[in-house]
Amino acid sequence: MGLHTADTAVPETSPVIPAVSRSYAWLVFALSFGLMLSDYMARQVLNAVFPMLKAEWLLSDAQLGSLTGIVAVMVGVLTFPLSLLADRWGRVKSLVIAATVWSLATLGCAVSASYGQMFLGRFMVGVGEAAYGSVGIAVVLSVFPISRRATLSGAFIGGGSFGSVLGVSIGGVIAQEHGWRWAFGAMGIFGLVLAAIYGIVVTEKRLGPASTRNSAKSGERAPVRTQLPRLFSTVSVICAYIGSGLQLFIAMSLLAWMPSFLNRYYAMPPAKAGLTAGVFALISGTGMILCGIVADRLSRKAAARKWTVAIACSLTSLVLLMIGFQLPAGLLQLVLIATGTLVAAGTAGPAAAMVANLTPAALAATAFATLTLANSLLGLAPGPAVTGMLADHLGLLGALQVVPLVALAGGTAFIIGKSFYEKDLRRLGLLPDTVLKSPEFQS
Repeated sequence: MGLHTADTAVPETSPVIPAVSRSYAWLVFALSFGLMLSDYMARQVLNAVFPMLKAEWLLSDAQLGSLTGIVAVMVGVLTFPLSLLADRWGRVKSLVIAATVWSLATLGCAVSASYGQMFLGRFMVGVGEAAYGSVGIAVVLSVFPISRRATLSGAFIGGGSFGSVLGVSIGGVIAQEHGWRWAFGAMGIFGLVLAAIYGIVVTEKRLGPASTRNSAKSGERAPVRTQLPRLFSTVSVICAYIGSGLQLFIAMSLLAWMPSFLNRYYAMPPAKAGLTAGVFALISGTGMILCGIVADRLSRKAAARKWTVAIACSLTSLVLLMIGFQLPAGLLQLVLIATGTLVAAGTAGPAAAMVANLTPAALAATAFATLTLANSLLGLAPGPAVTGMLADHLGLLGALQVVPLVALAGGTAFIIGKSFYEKDLRRLGLLPDTVLKSPEFQS
């Protein structure tokens, strides 16, 4: 899902006049978008077959959650180093290898005979998917004019949400008809076919100067050890990292466990539960886009309102989800959960914007890699695993009643960050005092 937002933020990579034809540029986008779908389909198909794995291998909910969480851990840990490697070694080659790795690993999951083998397969899925978001969008933006960046970035991010929906829904249908192994197999084959086509059609040579310009620049960057302290130099930017990660803890928990929730408490078969959970994943991705639009519009003359939108999304998700999971099964419960899902991850856009505001432009890529790491280690990785551990003791419904409380910590982080925002911007010299003191700056 659009749960990897930070991966798509890159420095100025788009040329004013692209080095390739318009038709070829759109072909590059279509293939890159297809791989983004494959990325998230391979990642999320597991959630659709939770009930089958639990029954066949007698797994605990904690073990099921760890199979989802390990992918996010590897993505978070490896995104930054693998992105740097791709800049230096070649982005297209890196993308083809990455897609091949996650597809072969998904096929490995299909033939797994135990939890340990499945865990290893999911580990390698995470390795393959680690840097796709950042490297993929860099390739796409390099062949389009700067004027189309917002549209292309939004569409590329949306691929995560659509891929999540397809992975859960199609995976659930295939698993019910042919067994859970074929669900993994179909996703792996799809990825391998796309990787082969991508490797044939998209090449560094055909992309032209745009594909190599950044590799040269990457070699001129200051050593990483001198950049890292500047990524944590203010209270407000640290709060943005923390708040974003904690809210994604909730969003990823809901995405991972919604098929099982619908299966256990609404007696839905795996296929129907997967399709319904896919709708919730799409709602989550839509919320990221809508809340980002609201934050941008409200903050045109009042920069601090991005914090206000993040705080509102966090606390609103707390209230809606807490009430929703306390209600008995029925339409009202699903409506409240869906509305809470809409805003739970809505903080991703505002948080990314705040990180951009609080870090120098020269460190943009490193800053967003740091945000990706925070999102993964605080939210995407522990969310499903912790929820599973709670479910082993409280039942899945009890666990989902507790998980929204994380929004209290997320909202608190955003509130603290907002209180330091003006002071931090002034200290960094990113806005003049005349702007900071103006009524429009205040929220």
